[in-house]
Amino acid sequence: MKTHNKSLLKLVLLVLIVIVYFLYMSWKYDAATGFGVAILTWSFFVLCTPIADGGFILAFPIRLLFGIKMFYTQIAVWFVAIGINVFYMTSSVDSYGLSFITQLLEKILSEPYPYWSILIISALGTFLSIFFGDEIMDVASHQKNLQKQQRKAKYRSLIVLILGSLTIVAYYYLLSSLNIDL
Repeated sequence: MKTHNKSLLKLVLLVLIVIVYFLYMSWKYDAATGFGVAILTWSFFVLCTPIADGGFILAFPIRLLFGIKMFYTQIAVWFVAIGINVFYMTSSVDSYGLSFITQLLEKILSEPYPYWSILIISALGTFLSIFFGDEIMDVASHQKNLQKQQRKAKYRSLIVLILGSLTIVAYYYLLSSLNIDL
């Protein structure tokens, strides 16, 4: 139950951040432009971060309400985020210039080499984290055998360690090539 409460708190905080950001951008520009910048920023977090933060806003409640695994919801979220960017790249490319994050998103999307590797690494990390989230929720609801999950945990931990190391090295290199200091 504590896992559900923490996840629910994360969901509420993420939704609140999106709403506040939308309101700020709407105040700074106008409602339509604010919506565009907010949704492009959301798509940045879906496509360019190796955790399921942007998609978590939808995946977690859908899992709780309808029992649909977050993995499948996340696939749909990625298609929506890609579709949003195709729309904006073809119809309103100027929207990308309105915030630092959307400028960075445009740079990543418009230069396949080397920046699409950010998308690939992010997809791997996102789907791995969502897969683990689904597994935890399954175990919590007694849908899977706990001992079987513990045996698989060793191999999954190794995969996470390798992907995590790859992500840190690749992100450091790619962000430094974009002149972003952390």
